[in-house]
Amino acid sequence: MKKSTTYFVSSLNGNDENDGLSESTAFKSLNKINEIELAPGDKVFLLKGSVFENEFLHLKNCGDINADMIEITSYGDNGDLPKINTNGKGVWYQDYGNELDFGGHVYKGNVSSAILLYDVENILIKDIEITNKEKFKDMESYCAADKMDRTGVAAVAKNRGTLHSITLDNLFIHDINGNVYNKHMNNGGIYMTCFKPDGEEKTGVARYDGVTVENCFVKNVSRWGIAVGYSYRHKDFATKELSEETFKKYGNENITLKNNYVKFAGGDAITPMYALNPLVEHNVADSCATEMNDRYYKYPKKRAGKVAAAIWPWKCKNALLRYNDVVDTKLNQDGMAYDADSGDGTKYEYNYSRLNEGGCMMFCLQEAVHNTFENNLSFDDLSGTMTPASNPDAYVANNTFYVREGVPFVRKRMHGKMTLKNNKIIKIKK
Repeated sequence: MKKSTTYFVSSLNGNDENDGLSESTAFKSLNKINEIELAPGDKVFLLKGSVFENEFLHLKNCGDINADMIEITSYGDNGDLPKINTNGKGVWYQDYGNELDFGGHVYKGNVSSAILLYDVENILIKDIEITNKEKFKDMESYCAADKMDRTGVAAVAKNRGTLHSITLDNLFIHDINGNVYNKHMNNGGIYMTCFKPDGEEKTGVARYDGVTVENCFVKNVSRWGIAVGYSYRHKDFATKELSEETFKKYGNENITLKNNYVKFAGGDAITPMYALNPLVEHNVADSCATEMNDRYYKYPKKRAGKVAAAIWPWKCKNALLRYNDVVDTKLNQDGMAYDADSGDGTKYEYNYSRLNEGGCMMFCLQEAVHNTFENNLSFDDLSGTMTPASNPDAYVANNTFYVREGVPFVRKRMHGKMTLKNNKIIKIKK
């Protein structure tokens, strides 16, 4: 096995003619790392205070769960976190390999990503600042239907079967001016996806087992804040009740999203997708869904409408969401803090919400089953505290709801089913 190597990169005092093997002989640009096929155990250190302008870090087909972890992080005693300003560079072509669960969703096209992990596993990325922005001359160009998708960190599973152990820790990702409309391209702050393999019968289903996103600050991004796991195998999850076996074969496992702060996301804040037992805890979503309105959402073409919520799972089994805090989600067709969306056994507990313009909680559509909402606190959420949207069942117990006068407890024109038990509903007087 190849011996592991440590590489140093400094935009301040490096030189791409160096060997990159010591602080005194550091590389200058990330391009040198892109040229290297990283081996298990390799480390890439970026000097604090460095700014990598018009650069990107794209890794492909590396890492081994049965060997040492690859690490990419900062070094140095002083200075700001090393900063990658990609500015629309780092363009790659995304293609799920088949259409998605709604025919209007875009599933292929060019994407600009500051960091791209393409068939990479057993890797830690930590202590880096990332931007990927463009100066738009007017609102029309910002809202253009064909505006390029962008990501801070993108991950793709395709031709290596199950990818294991991907950890993102303490990343400051901001000003990612992606497409306003594209929900399931790698488009936003952090977005991880699964594409149809070139030879699935040989490599196996493309999926994730072991993703942790923690301690990240994601701000001013479009469209998603943090999303993990959208899959080309979506047709395997098109039922109400979902079996664990389905997830172990076609879905994602061991997904943990914790201690993250998402602010001013254009659409949704934090979402695990097609995951078995995902854990979403101690996160904050602040003022999200900022672009789900007529000012920005002008040219969707055949794409779905202006819908976004804050912290919620999509098509998951036994998702646990606890100790999260959501404030000021902007009004749209959804606009609530929390949403059990077309999943089986979602559990919300010990969460807090306040002043969300679309309400506190939604149970979304006919495939949202066996979901519970217990021991949560809602303060002055608007439009309607609860949104039972055609769901067949839900258990809502031991919560405290502070409801403003004139705001209905159940959002208007919602006719799903809920069992209510031991909840406190306290009126807030004007």
